[in-house]
Amino acid sequence: MTVEGSGFLGTLAPAHRDRLLSAAREVSFPAGARLFEEGGAADRFWIVRSGSVALDIHVPGRPAAVVETLGEGELLGWSWLFEPYRWHLGAQVRSALLAAEFDAPKVRDACAQDPAFGLAVTHGVAQVIARRLKATRTRLLDLYGPPDSGSAR
Repeated sequence: MTVEGSGFLGTLAPAHRDRLLSAAREVSFPAGARLFEEGGAADRFWIVRSGSVALDIHVPGRPAAVVETLGEGELLGWSWLFEPYRWHLGAQVRSALLAAEFDAPKVRDACAQDPAFGLAVTHGVAQVIARRLKATRTRLLDLYGPPDSGSAR
């Protein structure tokens, strides 16, 4: 299965995509596996080949709230790119996951060595962050916002 032309990888020029993919290793995780916890060290990231992963956020006094579910072609993890390199969300595999896994320090080094590559990766990750921020805000408003009174203003 190939997801090279879609999702996060689709935002990269072919040369940058190939360079990034040359650092990947294929991994798999069973449904139910916990990949990372909010606040933990962000030392790797993934691009989903198949399966799905739920991103969640800790809410004091309540169960973790799922803010988004990721699937094929999507970038799993962006906290690895920005100090202090700690996860901002948690992640749990929903259905058996096949993914390309990347060693974050090695990719950060490659970004530092090649500014054009670094800019391309950073720009692609920034697009992911913007979408996730909007999705998280919408989901949290759905879960915890005031009930809709049904009246239009």
